Amino acid sequence: MKQPKSSPKLAREVSRWQIVGLSINDVIGSGVFLLPAAAAILLGGASIWAVFLAGCAVAILVLCFAEASSYFDEPGGAYLYTREAFGEFIGFEVGWMTWLARVTSVASLSVGFALACSYVWPQAAEGWGRVLVITSSLAFLTWINIIGVKQGAKMAVFLTIAKSVPLVAFIAIGIFAVEWELITSDIPAITFESLSEAVLLLLFAYVGFENTPAAAGEYKNPKKDVPFALLIMVLLVTVIYTLVQFVAVGTYPALQSSESPLADSGAYFAGAGMALLMTIGAMVSIFGNVGNTTLIGPRYLYALAKDGYGFKALAKIHPRYRTPAVAILVQSGIALALALSGSFVGLAMLSIIARLATYAGTAAALPILRKRFPNNPNAVRLPGGYTIPVIALIICLIFLISTTVENLIAGAVALLLGAVIFYFRSRDQPTDPE
Repeated sequence: MKQPKSSPKLAREVSRWQIVGLSINDVIGSGVFLLPAAAAILLGGASIWAVFLAGCAVAILVLCFAEASSYFDEPGGAYLYTREAFGEFIGFEVGWMTWLARVTSVASLSVGFALACSYVWPQAAEGWGRVLVITSSLAFLTWINIIGVKQGAKMAVFLTIAKSVPLVAFIAIGIFAVEWELITSDIPAITFESLSEAVLLLLFAYVGFENTPAAAGEYKNPKKDVPFALLIMVLLVTVIYTLVQFVAVGTYPALQSSESPLADSGAYFAGAGMALLMTIGAMVSIFGNVGNTTLIGPRYLYALAKDGYGFKALAKIHPRYRTPAVAILVQSGIALALALSGSFVGLAMLSIIARLATYAGTAAALPILRKRFPNNPNAVRLPGGYTIPVIALIICLIFLISTTVENLIAGAVALLLGAVIFYFRSRDQPTDPE
């Protein structure tokens, strides 16, 4: 049944540089504060080049999203691209997997935020203190994103700046303390297992960029601004990550055994103040990731429900705030239950397959989207014909080969469940597009 003409619509309020802030906020998370030690264990001094090359590989995937996003101004991201290219079933599976990764991410990050808070408030690690931190932080971010996408975007920009300041300070001060002997230290023996682990580790350091196009229905000029934001993001993040790895490896001899690599490295070359700054930076980064996912994740639910997959209420727009308030509340409620119960741990295994479905689906959709929208002069057109999409698919294959059997099984089960949901989906006609 069609919605009445007077039904509220999404508000286009998010500007170009706010989208840049959203994109960076989604990628820079807790991973950068833990990456240096884990990468150094596997690759030693070569981890600096590995971080840079991983950024270049992810840039290929980002380019595919940049072109795909330039064809659409509707919400849904990869769900929208794959649905348009391959039909409803493939589109639904990609949207379903992407949303599962989002709700699992909110749950795990909320728990991680409580653990990070325990450095300054020990009670946050367990019991009522843990429940209080998880519940209050998630409730606050849910409220911010319900009262307006502009408020959520402003919060994202603020958190992006707040999490970047410690990293810039770490680089600016630490680069003068680098010892080249540490940079050129012996590289550990590399096996297939260690290389596979390194590949997935480096991939996860850069994930999150795929979320930027999901809220396109609330961006002022998404066809131009989303590609711009994605390209600026991957450039800045690759530079920051590479320099952070360079400073960490080159300043702290005990990096490989550190549980808090940036805090320990900072304390080593700049004292306790830098260590505290890095600890606060980690807390802000995790909080920022939760905020972004609370903003972006419900847009997948909204897009799916609007097309008839799910309860109609999920596709409703709040009459005053013009946000998908029901979808936001539903996602936060599920994420809170998963976080407090610990059930997200098992679901986290499917995150790798979910992301690869998003990346591979978008890359494979590009040739079809080009043919479907041949006369769009404002679209981003990648050079080299099909070269970049093909390279992107090869990169996805490399990541897939690096996954564990457990990841593959979890992904297969999730895809099968998605197929069942698709079969028994709502038979109602989709609502009118925005």
